[in-house]
Amino acid sequence: MTSDVPVAGLVLAAGGGRRYGMPKALVEYEGSLLVERAVRTAAAVCDPVLVVLGAQAADVWRTADLAGATVLVNPDWASGMASSLRTGLDGLRGWPGRVDAALVQLVDMPGMTPGALARMAGHAAPDALAVASYDGVRGHPVLLGREHWAGVAGTATGDEGARRYLAAHDVLEVDCTGLADPTDLDVPPG
Repeated sequence: MTSDVPVAGLVLAAGGGRRYGMPKALVEYEGSLLVERAVRTAAAVCDPVLVVLGAQAADVWRTADLAGATVLVNPDWASGMASSLRTGLDGLRGWPGRVDAALVQLVDMPGMTPGALARMAGHAAPDALAVASYDGVRGHPVLLGREHWAGVAGTATGDEGARRYLAAHDVLEVDCTGLADPTDLDVPPG
């Protein structure tokens, strides 16, 4: 299934990486920064791509190659992922071109691939609400149709992001098993 619906990529990269010891956006992984990998992956499928920065935003902006992405800064990043999700959705609501759905991707998942994003994007519609699943376990990316943005923003709290909103609605699970590695980097390897 493919979609002609305009799909934005929304990369959440604002966190301070408390457990990691530094902002994950600045973590180098296999030769590039995590934020660069996430933006490149999103750009392979989505247009536009917005990246939300927060902790050490100026350092990330100065250090990372974010070509092709629009940078938004979340001044309230320390309150949790929900504020970054709201920042990104607000940015998309004000986007000059029509965007009907957003693929939300986390910066700390270096195993995300354009293949998984493309499978999710194939379900894009203004009323879409979908999550990727891996061997039956829900994960990222999450596809949010425009009709859900206000509801997601209104219920997102702390580090939960869209979890509460998704739990209260019918959500399509899109099997992405084998298309991406859903592992997130919570702590440094070693």
